[in-house]
Amino acid sequence: MSATELRDAILKHLEYSQGKDLAHASLYDMRMALTLAIRDKVIEPWFRATRATYAAQSKRVYYLSMEFLIGRLLEDAIMNVGLTESAREAVLGLGFDFEAVLNDEPDAALGNGGLGRLAACFLDSMSTLGCPAYGYGIRYEHGLFRQSFGPDGRQIETAEDWLRQSHGWEFERPEAAFRIGFGGTVAESGRSAVWTPESAVMAKAYDTPIVGWQGKWANTLRLWGAEPLRAFDLNAFNKGDFTGAAAPEALARTISRVLYPDDTTAQGKELRLKQEFFFTAASLRDILRRFASEHSDLSALSSRVAIQMNDTHPAIAGPELVRLLHDERGMEFDKAVETARACLGYTNHTLMPEALERWPETLMAQVLPRHMQIIERIDAGHARQYPSRTVSIVENGEVKMGELSFIMANKVNGVSALHTELVKDTVFAELHALHPDRIVNETNGVTPRRWVKGANPGLAGLITETIGEGWEDHLERLVELEPAIGDQGFRDRFAAIKAENKVALANWIGTEMGIPVNPDAMFDVQIKRFHEYKRQHLNILETIALWQEIRANPDAGWAPRVKIFGGKAAPGYVMAKEIIHLINNVARIINADKTTRELLTVVYPPNYNVTMAERLIPASDLSEQISTAGKEASGTGNMKFSLNGALTIGTLDGANVEIRDLVGAENFFLFGMTADEVVECRKTPDHAARAIAQSKRLKAAIEMIESGAFSHGDKAMYRGVTQNLRTHDYFTVCADFDSYWDAQRRVDRAWFQRDDWTRIAALNTARTGWFSSDRTIKGYMADIWKVAPMI
Repeated sequence: MSATELRDAILKHLEYSQGKDLAHASLYDMRMALTLAIRDKVIEPWFRATRATYAAQSKRVYYLSMEFLIGRLLEDAIMNVGLTESAREAVLGLGFDFEAVLNDEPDAALGNGGLGRLAACFLDSMSTLGCPAYGYGIRYEHGLFRQSFGPDGRQIETAEDWLRQSHGWEFERPEAAFRIGFGGTVAESGRSAVWTPESAVMAKAYDTPIVGWQGKWANTLRLWGAEPLRAFDLNAFNKGDFTGAAAPEALARTISRVLYPDDTTAQGKELRLKQEFFFTAASLRDILRRFASEHSDLSALSSRVAIQMNDTHPAIAGPELVRLLHDERGMEFDKAVETARACLGYTNHTLMPEALERWPETLMAQVLPRHMQIIERIDAGHARQYPSRTVSIVENGEVKMGELSFIMANKVNGVSALHTELVKDTVFAELHALHPDRIVNETNGVTPRRWVKGANPGLAGLITETIGEGWEDHLERLVELEPAIGDQGFRDRFAAIKAENKVALANWIGTEMGIPVNPDAMFDVQIKRFHEYKRQHLNILETIALWQEIRANPDAGWAPRVKIFGGKAAPGYVMAKEIIHLINNVARIINADKTTRELLTVVYPPNYNVTMAERLIPASDLSEQISTAGKEASGTGNMKFSLNGALTIGTLDGANVEIRDLVGAENFFLFGMTADEVVECRKTPDHAARAIAQSKRLKAAIEMIESGAFSHGDKAMYRGVTQNLRTHDYFTVCADFDSYWDAQRRVDRAWFQRDDWTRIAALNTARTGWFSSDRTIKGYMADIWKVAPMI
């Protein structure tokens, strides 16, 4: 499509879709007109893919996820259909700034962090590979909260308003609607049962086409919005009860209003369980409806349907699919369990038992009474089959969704080599012994289209210039860069691209936050969801200690650093929010210090999201991957940083292990205990106190926090953080501190060898092409889903 043709399409949509002429068009109007013009080009492969799948009666993949952190779609779609230059020329020709038009699109607030971004990368790769697939999730009106910081540095959560404007990518599907019930009673009916829910909502579908690289194939992201069965009570309204008249609508919309409602209350727990059942049940009904349109024999379901549960959030899929097959379609119960299991796969994302969802048995029975019966029957059947087993789904008044997911899946996968082995040895050790062939590994990956070509066009251009076209969907070809890295001219180009990205980020930080940042300093970045195991507090403790040393000896030749944090803490996670509070107040003090400000700056931009990541990652010099060993399943940020030429400081955790193996141990700043050593360390009750006593720097940093230096003299403000470090310190921050400090000083020394730093950064890019989500999806297709590509 030429720029002229695209210009005409934009003008047509401006007039007929937006109702504006060019003279009166706003930035929003232009963005929507461009979106709709590009969407028209995406619809062609979307329809073509759907028709081809039906014609071949192909097996389909259904990816169930509470999160799809898709970010902005416009630039991604333009790039994937090959219209970047035409779009730029067309928009500029119409008198608008192309970058401003792209930046006008809000981030879709459909996820929180790695889990949702992984799901988005997988959608892109499934479309790129021609894997017939649907993504299923919830169309959150507000999604995760919008983060800001108060004057005191505390996190403030407000509603995200990404749907305040029209979402130009979606198609509303009122014909695809299902009634989803809750509560009620169960009556026996022959060999099955009849569930009569007490209340119900409608799940209505909204479809977004997800186009793959070069526009060859497009799949569907189907999101469910909750609506009332009856929208409005006119009688109540006419009697003056305006609130009561709208109550059914408000109650229904609550289900699809917010991602991860605070579940520290009983009402929050109930809402979250309802959300999970709502989207899972609607998706399964849709899957069976589609299957029935092509096939009549339900015993063939697993040969046509592969359902992947992304974490335990959709774990209710097992019991619900059994109910649909047994209660509603008459399949014998054991056969229904067998059929459901043959369809279901489960991706585990955590090694922390407390993060594997557990629901009170009373709550499950109250919200989903029939499902509670089915869960107990599945549990009993598994016990009969394995009489020596001690593990069960229902235990101590709780329903354990991790165990349910494992037992109801034909394959369970970890997301990095280390994580998968630890899954076998820890959280599912007994189930692995009973089912030794069930656990497989599929190491995570990221889409190179979004995270290299789109986010870092300078680097993408250098790659193409060096190794030619076609690497975007064959990322393993990045190894072809390695011979060029020995050339000084290549290294200079690589360094110049990084420098340009850093200047752009420094300008953005200055504009958005009013903080002057030296682009020649090392950009040291930790961007993650806030959690104690990710150890942002280890980072800020080292920052305090570094600041103290620089103040004591400012002329000692320190490497100038800009410490950048990004991420949100769950509203109910008190400790994580206090760590955020501490970081912001440490930044306030350090950034005001005239003695050190040229050598150390701390920056924490609020409301971290995909778009911010696309700014930060290409400009980063050092990637902080410092989780407690044995706690991070994989990580995907670590892969994005390495692909974009950042060096990693990290523990032997998650995919750090594989990154280090690929880039070379000498090109990775390793520190800290191994997972086994962490377990041994915790056996010493006073391990934290001993570590503090042995480390003058750590002791001084903690004492400085306790002195009130970062809290306007209030010595008690951060007592929760410091007392946790001094006593419990489950995530071994103190025990790993000195090792982390030493690794950071190795980083300092390496930074001064700038050409060698650039060489190592370029090697990171050249050697991490294995971390493409295309490779990951090929693994799922072969090992779990048994699906062949359609292109």
